[in-house]
Amino acid sequence: MNPALDLAARHLAAPASGWSIGTYGVLAEFARAPDEPAEVSGTGVLTARGAIRLEGGAAIGAAPGAIAYEVLSAQPGLWHHGVLFTLPAQTGELPARRGITELGPDRAAVRPGDRAATLFDLGFGSTAFAFCVRTADPALTAALRRAAGTPLLAAGRELAAALVAASPHRVACSRLARIEVYQPIAPEGGATPTGPHTHLLPRLLRPHQACSANIRLPDGALPGLALYPPHPAKDEAGVPKPFSHAEHAAFQTVFERFADGEARAAKAAVVAGVAAGAMPDRLPATRIGRQAARIALRQLRLTGAAAPALAAWTRALEPAALAPAA
Repeated sequence: MNPALDLAARHLAAPASGWSIGTYGVLAEFARAPDEPAEVSGTGVLTARGAIRLEGGAAIGAAPGAIAYEVLSAQPGLWHHGVLFTLPAQTGELPARRGITELGPDRAAVRPGDRAATLFDLGFGSTAFAFCVRTADPALTAALRRAAGTPLLAAGRELAAALVAASPHRVACSRLARIEVYQPIAPEGGATPTGPHTHLLPRLLRPHQACSANIRLPDGALPGLALYPPHPAKDEAGVPKPFSHAEHAAFQTVFERFADGEARAAKAAVVAGVAAGAMPDRLPATRIGRQAARIALRQLRLTGAAAPALAAWTRALEPAALAPAA
């Protein structure tokens, strides 16, 4: 099996792993509880609250790739991690629809009972993914048809209110995967539900930026799906938790296999230097290298490394980490 698809299949079987399709300001997420009833296969998961299905492989004419990443967190001493699954842009791009577009019956719906409902692309203009709603409600269908060709955010509050009230299924698609969300849309000011859900945050919207600038993708690669394995130092809500050495080791195995070579080398140099008691001399010259080195130090501190050189490396790369708490 393709290594990227093998990694995805293993994490589809793991309830603790989460997934998303989308980018800044517009995102669909899939997650499930450990004891939640689910239909699980090597290519997807279906629950009463939502679904995810992989679409990649021979059917799209290209083998998916994977890039594991770690990026700095604003939370002191922490970081984010994940895996982006990619295709070459020439096979991974979707039409860049810039207005609400009726796509017809959703024949690709995960559940057969949803395949007669109409799918509407909300027109955010990304070539990496499409963010859609699916409805069989006559009133909402008519409202979306009236707004055809208009970007959702320019269609007015009346349509936005109709979408929240009707809470149609949300469907995020890329060439690699599909996420469907069946849970209701949270009302304005309401709490985001756990499990599958969507975010639409106009003030953060950057649909043409496929991922963080702190993640370096291979040339010509277009991300179509993100995986979030369990984090060793924080829970799924981002709240710090007791450090899990097992979860840390599990992701480091993925990182070593799929991460950017410069990031891996920068981390390895810090770990080796600290273990050898060497003082830092030549620090990483690039943003990717410096970020990776700082994350290595954060991980060493949380794993309990007590090497005398750790403080010197921290002073060189993260002096704020040594400042006394206020």
